[in-house]
Amino acid sequence: MKKHIPNTITGLNAVSGCIAVYMAFNGELVNASIFIFIGAMFDFCDGLSARLLNAYSEIGKEMDSLADVISFGFAPAAIAYRLLADMLGMELMDLFNGNYSASILLIPFVMVMFSALRLAKFNIDTRQTTSFIGMPTPANALLWASFPVILKYGEISFVKDMINNQWFLIVLVFAMSYILVAEIPMFSFKMKSLKLKDNYTRYIFLLTIILFVVVLGISAMAFLVPLYVLFSIVENMLKSKKV
Repeated sequence: MKKHIPNTITGLNAVSGCIAVYMAFNGELVNASIFIFIGAMFDFCDGLSARLLNAYSEIGKEMDSLADVISFGFAPAAIAYRLLADMLGMELMDLFNGNYSASILLIPFVMVMFSALRLAKFNIDTRQTTSFIGMPTPANALLWASFPVILKYGEISFVKDMINNQWFLIVLVFAMSYILVAEIPMFSFKMKSLKLKDNYTRYIFLLTIILFVVVLGISAMAFLVPLYVLFSIVENMLKSKKV
């Protein structure tokens, strides 16, 4: 019976993603973000339960990737679509009514394709046992999920103006899609010990995040993932100099 617990939790991740997609397409963007956050919680718990129960399975690994495509690929793309559609005053259906400028609304779904590719690569890449090559899909999803929350509750105007810029969103879609599959090593938060020398990057990253939160409040959510990418790149550069 215990072997089914992780897969059940993974299934709840998939359901959360489906609800997030539904909410996004219906303009309930904050609720869509909440269900992406819930999906991320289930994604963390399914792996944790598998380790605690020693209930690893190949089907669980594949199911996890399929759920992640929904929650961390399709759902953030749906949020990006809704943000862009509201800015431009168009819907994707306008494309089929002869308004070919609405084809710009197809751009957010590029992230679905690259998220699926990233997850497929992860499943067969033996290098990604203790760290990542390319950005994990949950990180990308949490970035996009932060935007509706910031727009509603954030108080920093320049961050909100940035999110409300259509060209920023379009460029970000392509940038994040690339980073998902790029050959860029990125650190994970799985720590073998709490020693400073083994977790220097992680501790500095967490302190930086705390500083951003103190200064920017909830708007700091927009900078968590970019900082994660930046810290990973800097760590790689420092390691290469030591070699």
